[in-house]
Amino acid sequence: MRRSCRVKNRQKRGLITNGSDIRQVESIGDLEELTEVEELDEIASSLSPHLDISDLNTSSMLAHTVLPCAVIDETLHVRWANPAFFSFFTDSSPGVGLGKLLSPTLSAEAATLLLAELRSKELHYSTKKGLYLPSKLKLPVELNLLFSPVRKKESKEVPEFWIMMVDDVTHEHRTLLRGTFLSLLEASKLKDNDTGYHIKRVGEYARLLATSMGDDSAFSEQVTPGFIDDIYFLAPMHDVGKIGTPDDILNKEGPLDAREWIIMKEHTINGAYILNSYPNIMAKQIALHHHERWDGNGYPYSLAGDMIPLAARIVTVCDVYDALRMKRSYKDPIPHETSCSIILQGAGTQFDPAIIAHFKKLRDRFAEVHDHFDDEFS
Repeated sequence: MRRSCRVKNRQKRGLITNGSDIRQVESIGDLEELTEVEELDEIASSLSPHLDISDLNTSSMLAHTVLPCAVIDETLHVRWANPAFFSFFTDSSPGVGLGKLLSPTLSAEAATLLLAELRSKELHYSTKKGLYLPSKLKLPVELNLLFSPVRKKESKEVPEFWIMMVDDVTHEHRTLLRGTFLSLLEASKLKDNDTGYHIKRVGEYARLLATSMGDDSAFSEQVTPGFIDDIYFLAPMHDVGKIGTPDDILNKEGPLDAREWIIMKEHTINGAYILNSYPNIMAKQIALHHHERWDGNGYPYSLAGDMIPLAARIVTVCDVYDALRMKRSYKDPIPHETSCSIILQGAGTQFDPAIIAHFKKLRDRFAEVHDHFDDEFS
């Protein structure tokens, strides 16, 4: 049986401690695992003097709960965890540091603050943290971490170990947040002649393009599964700012005059203001910049090239394609092939040419989405 070595020189672990004074030296809960890791039964035995439970491995309180639970030490390394913890953090193992486990969200500075709170008598040696963990391979997650001291009853000493419980609140938070903003989207549809199917189609087109781009090395760093999920939800909100556009301008039959056109353009700024409270900046970027052009001749700020946020550049292509295909009071719908020709001709002027390369590959899929959510037959 191997036993982990007690850290004797705390400076090597990134800490200098002097009573309640704790300051960062290098890192806490560092990116390296402990060099030697105890077997689980040895961990339970070594911690038992500090716990009110005799065996962590068999205790129904921790080992068998559906919540991921772990015991961490004063260097913020996992010393024991239940099966639910290892199922949730599939890349973890006994001895892993929280700095590695929760990277990149738990920085060295954040870890220092966390440990200071855990050693605070005023906070009863406990704390709660909310964390957002991005991922390049899967959807991001939102966690609440609850830390409670592990100690003998009535002990006045600063604990050496804490129980960390992990509550995944991703689904609940996302459902509540998106439900609120979907209500806003429904309200905006009452103002605009654009149909609900137009809004739905733009989201579907955006997901198609983003998914294809995520497999492209030129975009894969930015276009993660989380990015794809977000743009699918947020692309339909690109025109939410039209809530503030006067009805006589929004629903005018025929082209707008110069004064009306100035007012119409304000829907981008209004939309950004409305979506400013959404926690993902993508929402604001799409609303504000989906009428910018690659050559800098768009509005509201005449941004050019990569200065335009990627999500907005994607939505621009989707919105223009669907607008071409739609029937308006002042125009008939334009057939798919003709619409595609117009889009392709706009590469390098109106549209990002790299995105148009993906559109070209997906043009038949765009037609399928349009026909599936056709205003005339749906």
